Amino acid sequence: MTLLEGAIILIAGLAAGVINVVAGAGTLITFPVLLALGVPPITANVSNTVGLIPASIAGAHGYRRELRSQWRPVAVMAIFSAVGGIVGGLLLLALPAQAFAGVVPFLLLLAAVLSAIQPRVAGFVRRKAPAAPAGTLLTKTDTRPLTLGLILGVLATGVYGGYFGAAQGVVLLALLGILWSTDIHRANGTKNVLAGVANIVSAIIFISSGTVDWRIALLIGIGSAAGGWLGARIGRTLSAPVLRTILVVVAVTAAVVLFLS
Repeated sequence: MTLLEGAIILIAGLAAGVINVVAGAGTLITFPVLLALGVPPITANVSNTVGLIPASIAGAHGYRRELRSQWRPVAVMAIFSAVGGIVGGLLLLALPAQAFAGVVPFLLLLAAVLSAIQPRVAGFVRRKAPAAPAGTLLTKTDTRPLTLGLILGVLATGVYGGYFGAAQGVVLLALLGILWSTDIHRANGTKNVLAGVANIVSAIIFISSGTVDWRIALLIGIGSAAGGWLGARIGRTLSAPVLRTILVVVAVTAAVVLFLS
């Protein structure tokens, strides 16, 4: 690894840390960058997963105020996210490397679509927010009890997060907003916790397998820690259209390159 390559990975980790906290798709930055630098897909994925853990921790800590009264349901969802992360991590290591390389372009396109339609999902959530019944103090930002559908959705996104993870946060934010809380900041903070848990448990599996490139993981980790700290502070005020456009362009470009290679 050259000095220039190291600097590129560090900057990509910084950008991914911010994006992961704000939009939940930082892997769309780091993963294509690693592929462009010639890192094999499996090595890139597992090293990226380990490296982005600091961003998840910083993001969850930054939203602790919004989660103060909701730690019990968040903890329940985190258990299922962890189970999913374990399953996804084991699948990544158990399946042939060629299988992962073949499915990555489709996952990147899926992530691009999810990022692109996020505003429509948010609009749907606002339109479907429950009105306050007569004689109650319910508001449009109320948080509802956990449902089986939400738990299964969290489990499934945990599997996806452990296996690949790009735009896992986008999916989680949509699920949480529709099925749990229409308070976007509470949903976003919870998204950071659940995605972080899936990343941590799958990272433990990857570390034990010896497939992590620690130089890459360290550089992404340093960058993502700073990015996560920054993202948690700007997440409440940042306008997302330009950021979302960048995510879509990066994902589609990477997918096209992989299709043609």
